Amino acid sequence: MVKIGINGFGRIGRLVTRAAAQGGKVEVVAINDPFIDLDYMVYMFKYDSTHGPWKHGEVKAEGGKLVIGKMHIMVFHERDPANIKWSDAGADYVVESTGVFTTIEKASAHLKGGAKRVVISAPSADAPMFVMGVNHEKYDNSMKVVSNASCTTNCLAPLAKVINDNFGIIEGLMSTVHAITATQKTVDGPSGKLWRDGR
Repeated sequence: MVKIGINGFGRIGRLVTRAAAQGGKVEVVAINDPFIDLDYMVYMFKYDSTHGPWKHGEVKAEGGKLVIGKMHIMVFHERDPANIKWSDAGADYVVESTGVFTTIEKASAHLKGGAKRVVISAPSADAPMFVMGVNHEKYDNSMKVVSNASCTTNCLAPLAKVINDNFGIIEGLMSTVHAITATQKTVDGPSGKLWRDGR
């Protein structure tokens, strides 16, 4: 059984936890999120507006841990990834899903806490990026930090690979029609990035 830790219990962190709880091949042993307390983690995991309520076993807080079925998950509230004690929880791999620590240097802080490998759940400026079925065979075991690329890349690259391998692609153009994300506004308001993002 592969034992993982999750840094960031937002949308992606919760979906990774759901997949692990249903799949049976991966065990989540620790979750770090400095902004969400344990009781709120229970609530957020139980109720999902997109996937519906969790129906695959009990979810509760018990003894300072998040319990999902048979998984008893240690919970940390560290802002600095270097301070998360992944080895105490037995996490060999960390899913970096905060959207903040997306470079090799920043994501490598998880290695200080005992993680052996880090998978960034977003595009990275400098970490090697892999898409299953496209270039995953180029992974080298010496790589400690990798990126799973973007959602757009994971949708487009497998299809583009099949077309390119069988017919060739000279040039292309694509459009993304994307569901709203956690950082987008549903009503007009100020934006910390671009003015356009606020409406």
